[in-house]
Amino acid sequence: MKGIALVTGGAKGIGKAIVKRLASDGYDVVINWLTSEAQAEQLQAYITDTYHVRCMAVHCDISDEIQVDEMVNAVEREMGCVDVLINNAAVDLSNLFYVKTVESFRRTLDVNVIGAYNCARRIGSRMKEKGYGRIINISSTNGINTYYPMSIDYDASKAALNSLTHNLAMQLAPDVHVNAVAPGLIGTESELDGYDEEFLQKECEKILIGRYGKAEEVASLVSFLVSDQADFINNTIIRIDGGQIGSI
Repeated sequence: MKGIALVTGGAKGIGKAIVKRLASDGYDVVINWLTSEAQAEQLQAYITDTYHVRCMAVHCDISDEIQVDEMVNAVEREMGCVDVLINNAAVDLSNLFYVKTVESFRRTLDVNVIGAYNCARRIGSRMKEKGYGRIINISSTNGINTYYPMSIDYDASKAALNSLTHNLAMQLAPDVHVNAVAPGLIGTESELDGYDEEFLQKECEKILIGRYGKAEEVASLVSFLVSDQADFINNTIIRIDGGQIGSI
């Protein structure tokens, strides 16, 4: 079944790869963005020209419930009800543990957890009404067994997102399936930026296949999970990390 897919944080990185993959699968796609206007507009043009599906780009801070309502209302007016929600938008404000602030910690939780909740609550209720929907939360191995004091807030947010996944699956069953994928080290520009080669080499040594992943590989997993072939998969967290053995 094809339909309308909304990808939060869809202008760059993993979100961009997911947008492109779902468009290639035949979905009409909505690119949510907050700070990446130029990238969103470029991607929108690429999707329209390449895949000949409907595509719109919508500015929204998903941590703001009112903005989420406005975004979804706009999508429903222009395209129709969302069938697939990919909660991908996230911030990672990594810094030394002792210089972290409550404000940065709160912002991380607001986007990574509250933002996903806002979107799932607004869109999931409509999915429930029509008897079909797929929600995929983009989590991280940081929420399972990969921990860094510099990203204590990010790690906590992804652990909370995993818990949210289970609760949403129970709330929205049986017709709306809710799963999460937990990527390990993925070679997006934002993921690799700022790390030296020595650090990246040490991190790759913790991965059984000896390399970091590609955003397109995460997108392929998402594509499968929202397809009819994955109809018996619900309420689970799937790691995609090359066999990462963690940081401890």
